[in-house]
Amino acid sequence: MNSGATVSFHTLGCKLNFAETSTIARQLKNAGFQKVEFEDGADVVVINTCSVTENADKECKTIVRRAQQANPESFIAIIGCYAQLKPEEISSIDGVDLVLGATEKFNLPHYLNDLSKKELAEIHSCEIIEATSFTSAYSFGDRTRAFLKVQDGCDYSCSYCTIPLARGNSRSDTIDNVVKNANAIAEKQVKEIVLTGVNIGDYGIFDTKSMKHESDFLSLVKRLDDVEGIERFRISSIEPNLLTDEIISFVSTSKRFVPHFHIPLQSGSDKVLALMRRRYKRNLYVERVNRIKAVMPDACIGVDVIVGFPGETEEDFMDTYRFLNELNISYLHVFTYSERENTDAALMPGVVPIHERKRRNKMLRILSEKKKNLFYSQYLNMEYTVLMEEENKEGQLSGFTTNYIRVNLPYEPSFVNQLVRVKLESFNGGLSVNSKFLELLEEKNYHSN
Repeated sequence: MNSGATVSFHTLGCKLNFAETSTIARQLKNAGFQKVEFEDGADVVVINTCSVTENADKECKTIVRRAQQANPESFIAIIGCYAQLKPEEISSIDGVDLVLGATEKFNLPHYLNDLSKKELAEIHSCEIIEATSFTSAYSFGDRTRAFLKVQDGCDYSCSYCTIPLARGNSRSDTIDNVVKNANAIAEKQVKEIVLTGVNIGDYGIFDTKSMKHESDFLSLVKRLDDVEGIERFRISSIEPNLLTDEIISFVSTSKRFVPHFHIPLQSGSDKVLALMRRRYKRNLYVERVNRIKAVMPDACIGVDVIVGFPGETEEDFMDTYRFLNELNISYLHVFTYSERENTDAALMPGVVPIHERKRRNKMLRILSEKKKNLFYSQYLNMEYTVLMEEENKEGQLSGFTTNYIRVNLPYEPSFVNQLVRVKLESFNGGLSVNSKFLELLEEKNYHSN
């Protein structure tokens, strides 16, 4: 019925959302829709939302207004975490026609038979306890890199987090199906896959009959290491208590998994970690970092940190600052705490003033730049393999080393999606390194560098 109708997408939030948006886009293409750019004013606009921070909620409303400016007659569908958490609130936004919760977003084509604008938005949601099935997803579009979903939901109960309310309990794809999807990605000439999920270290299929896990994350990465055609696998954010010695050791000797880890910390204060209901203390975090560096000295380690959590005193914050300053890490992702409805943290005493939250955020962002500068500078005048990306920025082509150093070369179309051997020559303020081209590489397996 909608053959030839146009559709555009806007994705907010994490890599997992991008993987799911891309999969839904393929569904709609198969249903006869034609994908266009967001600014083109499509017949259907799909907005995949996030709700990790208050700003993500506000950004959703901004994107709806932009869609209406491009085409006031666009049929606007909202999916994702915000749609699950606050469907009634979203339905009241002017211009929204359809709101789909966690169990319905992958059924979007079913709801697009009638694209006429609605006076009242339709809501198709559920109780999050009903979100028990797993739907595979992976991104495709960037020839260089794809995001592959292996796990969804979370069984943890961190006091500040709404994700379990938005995505439900932890559940995983089968290893066979993940490998099948990785092979499909490889057939598209994509050279790097980033494994994504809500809590990927919790990956595993539990057999209720035997009451045992049939698989775990280590089993998954071992199988993926044998997938032909993919040069690199990256592990996205993984909890420190789930990043085992066995996983670290395997990555250090694997054919395709690169020495790059992103490990949430959230606070360097054991007191604040307890208030957050995190499942570790800072000593464990130190052990994980030291273990990685012992077997992969050039590994890149990124860290998530939340500042301004209720009860975080100045002493607690400085404890975190000193802890991170002394830790052998490469960069920080700094988040300013924002109150979220239906979380225990929102009711906790010791609220930190907004201006103080912002000050602490700025301090850690400056520290992050110092950490990245130091990390990058250690590898100047060394030779590395870089997977070059497609975008041409001011005559420059950029890509990443295995250990996540962004590298620039003069733009050369034949280098796109190719492994290039370079010498890292000059440092560009913590953002990238200018390099000298040495050679295009044809041989496989470049794990060490």
